[in-house]
Amino acid sequence: MAEIRDDRAQGLLAAYEDGEVVGRIAYFVLDEPSAALVAVHTVVEPGHEGKGMAGALVREFYAIAAREGVPVVPLCPYAAQWAERHPDAAPAAPAALTAAARARLAANPELW
Repeated sequence: MAEIRDDRAQGLLAAYEDGEVVGRIAYFVLDEPSAALVAVHTVVEPGHEGKGMAGALVREFYAIAAREGVPVVPLCPYAAQWAERHPDAAPAAPAALTAAARARLAANPELW
C-alpha cells in the first residue's frame, strides 16, 4: 500500500509508491468561523485507479482532522460521496463551516 504524507504548507495530502506521487487531495485550512480542513480536489494518477487509493486518502484526511479535533468540509465531490457512504468515519460538518469554506474558495480560486 502507498505511504500517505501530509504537506500542510502546500495543502496537499499525497500518496506515494516507490517515491512517486500516485494520488493526492488538495486542501486548505479554514480558520473562521472556526477551524476545519477543507478537501477541494482528489486525484489518482492513471494506472493507479480502482485500487482504493482515493478512499485511503479520504479516510486518512478524516483521521488527521479527528486527531486535530477539527471537522472536515468535503467540497471535493469524491470526498463528499465517500463521506456519505462512511458516516461513521466522516461526521458531517456544520452548515456554517461549509458555507464559509465555499465562500473562501470562491474568493480564492488558487486554493483549487
